[in-house]
Amino acid sequence: MSQALLSHYENGLREPGLPFVVRAADYYGVSCDYLLGRSMARDGSAIPAERMDAQHEAGWEKNQVVTAISLLLELAEQTGSSQLPHEVEAYLSVVIYKVYRYLYMADPAGVEAVFRTSREQFEYLCDARMKEHELRIRTAARGEEGFGLQGETLQPGTISPDEISRRYPALSGAFLTVLQQVSDSIDAFGKNMKFVK
Repeated sequence: MSQALLSHYENGLREPGLPFVVRAADYYGVSCDYLLGRSMARDGSAIPAERMDAQHEAGWEKNQVVTAISLLLELAEQTGSSQLPHEVEAYLSVVIYKVYRYLYMADPAGVEAVFRTSREQFEYLCDARMKEHELRIRTAARGEEGFGLQGETLQPGTISPDEISRRYPALSGAFLTVLQQVSDSIDAFGKNMKFVK
């Protein structure tokens, strides 16, 4: 391949054909989906949202969110922090409470008195608690002190998609698929936003 043709590919002046994509993927030892930016996993195990929808329609079902949460908690524990796993669990607990409360509010037979926080206030208070836990998660993940946390010496390590795939082969597909789908949805949401001047 000439340097000029490669430059055209890199600069978006020309698009490579399928045979080139396959050869490049083979050369780098990655999947075509990874090479094309459709998967966060080098082996292509993270499934883009449009392929996931087709698999759900075909009856393919796995509880990827539960698997992803399990791996996320494992990653938090692997840092050696005694505080980080607790903060992640506390954050996810608030998310569970908030979603359940929305489902409960939709039930006409639901009795609001079972909750201590009023319907008018619970969203704001949940959001405030989530933001507090987000701040504490970021602080604990760096081993710093502050916001009620003690400083800690963390175990060094990388949590790149490649390393996650290597260390957790049974769980990484679900985890990276969740990350890929959220990344795709955030990107699409950002592109569809229209700002009023």
